[in-house]
Amino acid sequence: MRKVVVNEFMSLDGVAQAPGSPEEDPSGGFQHGGWHMQYMEDEGTMKWVLDSILEAGAFLLGRRTWEIFAAYWPNAPEEEQVVAEPLNTKPKYVASTTLSEPLGWQPSTLLRGDLGEAVGALKQEDGGDMHVIGSTQLVQALIERDLVDELRLMIDPVALGGGKRFLPDDGALRAWSLVDGQVAGNGALLTTYAARR
Repeated sequence: MRKVVVNEFMSLDGVAQAPGSPEEDPSGGFQHGGWHMQYMEDEGTMKWVLDSILEAGAFLLGRRTWEIFAAYWPNAPEEEQVVAEPLNTKPKYVASTTLSEPLGWQPSTLLRGDLGEAVGALKQEDGGDMHVIGSTQLVQALIERDLVDELRLMIDPVALGGGKRFLPDDGALRAWSLVDGQVAGNGALLTTYAARR
């Protein structure tokens, strides 16, 4: 049985919106897009992020993240091919009610039917773990359905004052165990939590 591993960049106040660029997701008037990139300049954080991408057996993505990735990674510059190659070649499962197949960025498969049943069936298959990147709405839905096995969080030493979060705000108590944690040279925390069931 393979796991669902969530990979998120988040601020001290729990925001995960638009870490990569100002244009990524300005919805809700969010004005701090690209807040995360200064923390990626540390060699230790780059290795931590890259190791997770390389070890993934497949990627599980929400529509918005899939569209952003599909527009960028197939044409990524040579210096980013170490990240682009696994993202472009490994299987991608997309949660969307608006996209239709065939999906342009292959290999990509649209999840059909109930999200919980579709992801639950994928977890039963053989293969490497499925990694979720970004996809805040999808991550909330997966956590609410108890389908997330591990959280890998890079917590940057910055507070953004508002924006989208990936942890559900539903009043439910969920316990996690710290499996690994380290402090990067730039002050970011690189943490791994396992779901306690």
